[in-house]
Amino acid sequence: MGYREVMTALDWNVAARRAGQIAPAGPTDSRVVLRGVVESLRRSAERAPGMVAEITGLTAAATAAAATPVYVVDRPRWSEANVDIFRTLLADSMPPGGAGSARVAAEEMGLLLALLSSRVVGQFDPFSSSGRLLLVAPNIVAVERDLDLDVMDFRLWVCLHEQTHAVQFAAAPWLAGHIAGRIGAMTGNLADPGSGPERLRTAITAVIDVLRNRKSGASLLHAMLTEDEQRELDGIIAVMSLLEGHADVVMDAVGPVRLPSVRRIRASFEARRDGAGPFDLVVRRVLGMDAKIAQYRNGAVFVRGVVAKVGHAGLNAVWAGPTNLPSGEEIAHPDRWVARVHG
Repeated sequence: MGYREVMTALDWNVAARRAGQIAPAGPTDSRVVLRGVVESLRRSAERAPGMVAEITGLTAAATAAAATPVYVVDRPRWSEANVDIFRTLLADSMPPGGAGSARVAAEEMGLLLALLSSRVVGQFDPFSSSGRLLLVAPNIVAVERDLDLDVMDFRLWVCLHEQTHAVQFAAAPWLAGHIAGRIGAMTGNLADPGSGPERLRTAITAVIDVLRNRKSGASLLHAMLTEDEQRELDGIIAVMSLLEGHADVVMDAVGPVRLPSVRRIRASFEARRDGAGPFDLVVRRVLGMDAKIAQYRNGAVFVRGVVAKVGHAGLNAVWAGPTNLPSGEEIAHPDRWVARVHG
């Protein structure tokens, strides 16, 4: 049975339930404290779109983003939301395969989401009907305590990043469909039943290499893709690098007048991204999370390079249509994007 066939036959409820069972609960507090966390996160989410508009000039998009539903969730609810995202992206199902393989895939997805659920502080989901913002309260509280951060500054900082994503998708209503289409193009050939055993062996080899510290950039996803599919993935990574880098630049551009501890938050958060024990390093590399971290940094360099040349108004041309999105090469060389789009 092919990978896509397994995924579309997968029991999504099993995946969500397993993730909820495995994920650690995170910090515990009184009801009064928890209610205060929820209320402060909601207020921060309400403030953020207007601040994004001031920096980017995307006023109409920010007004639309301000209407985005905000959900302050725990780790199991975050996992459930991401099961819904997978279900949406793989909605064009193929004939179901064996129940045993589908059950194993569901259990594995539950384990994956459980691992990730303790690391994500916030997420904008553009694939639900009207978009939604997820703020993972236990993770936000854990980070601000671990790093001894100003809680109100940090919560606003997180919301600035995620609401920038909401503004991006409001400015480019075609973007969610474009990303979903590219993901479909990347995964379509994985439905070939004959490719399953060979791809599984390749994936196992990748895991062994990672555990033996042979391949610093190896990930399970890359290991299961052909060269053509990897090229499609590289295109997706370029788009995600733009989105993540843009959000990082915006959240830092607010400045110390309105967000007094912004520089300390950034320095502490960067150190947290880099620092990890042996177990975290293995998990991060097996899941391809090192590539995710690189997206923030490469994308931020691209955005700053473009803004230095043509300002935020010039950068906003990127939201006009798919042809204006940067390629992987242009992410590394922002001058080439400026020359192509602005002449």
